[in-house]
Amino acid sequence: MIPFLDLKSVYGELKDELDAAYRRVMESGWYVLGHEVEAFEAEYAAFCGTRHCIGVGNGLEALELTLRAWDIGAGDEVIVPSNTYIATWLAVSAVGATVVPVEPTPAGPNIDPERIAAAITPRTRAIMPVHLYGEPADMEAIMALAGRHGLKVVEDVAQAQGAKVRGRRAGALGDAGAHSFFPTKNFGAFGDGGAVTTDDARMADRLRALRNYGSKVKYVNLERGVNSRLDELQAALLRVKLPRLDAWNEHRRRLAARYDDRLAGVAGLTLPRAPQWAEPVWHLYVVQTDRRAALIEALAKESIGSLIHYPIPPHLQEAYADLGLGRGAYPLAERLADTVLSLPMGSHLSETAVDTVATAVRKALE
Repeated sequence: MIPFLDLKSVYGELKDELDAAYRRVMESGWYVLGHEVEAFEAEYAAFCGTRHCIGVGNGLEALELTLRAWDIGAGDEVIVPSNTYIATWLAVSAVGATVVPVEPTPAGPNIDPERIAAAITPRTRAIMPVHLYGEPADMEAIMALAGRHGLKVVEDVAQAQGAKVRGRRAGALGDAGAHSFFPTKNFGAFGDGGAVTTDDARMADRLRALRNYGSKVKYVNLERGVNSRLDELQAALLRVKLPRLDAWNEHRRRLAARYDDRLAGVAGLTLPRAPQWAEPVWHLYVVQTDRRAALIEALAKESIGSLIHYPIPPHLQEAYADLGLGRGAYPLAERLADTVLSLPMGSHLSETAVDTVATAVRKALE
């Protein structure tokens, strides 16, 4: 059996260190916004190449609080990808702003800077590119656009911890980066968690208040904040994993290259292709095929897991039915939703497993 994602092996590899981190927190008697969060914030900021990191409750709240820190709300527009997980849109809706979806590049999967330019209006306040599947969006083009129009840019780094564009890490490429440490991510905690990275000291200071009921001093509330704090225990466990992240990402790159080699030339199968300027981390290895249902069934018969990321684009979800965006509104996102399939990928997946998966894919499609 080859599961889609193995979440147990990392504990086997790091058991002694993770257990020690757990005991350190439990024995400290301090479980919220303590030393572990402070230390992790410093270490993760250094890893990303930013001056500040603010730990929050999860990736969605990292996006939402970033928009709040910029005072984006009702009457404002935020440009988002049409092809993304719904959390990207939900963050915009949560602050009362309007989502303005933009299609991916023809090669996919990330938002198209040329289409972004056409979507900017006098009400546009920010752009929210997503580094989908661990492949960085074209941040140089996006930041150039933002600079010309006076817009803020928040990167959704939920699937791209450690990815690079021309040597610079995701999360340090925009005005802010919103990170998710959900367990399935390429840098995941053992529960929910998130963070915002930025070089903006004033923004970082405000985010630290917003995440803590709008308070910097106990019982003194400066504004109407929320309760969104990275947990001490999760911070301690993430600190154990962080030094391994680059090596784990490099392993993912080797597996992706092996998939590329083993699946080359399979009829009716489109393989992912990252731009030369990007250094992806392959959070997911996503192929496209018009015979997806048959491929899923064939893989399942061989006890091989697979998943669809994502089967329904946000504009076709009932949650956004009020926008009146029916099928055909964003055909590129819809086409991807109909054809994408994620094959097994992970920091502890073996090359032999990749060969087995590739053989099963060939058998199913040829």
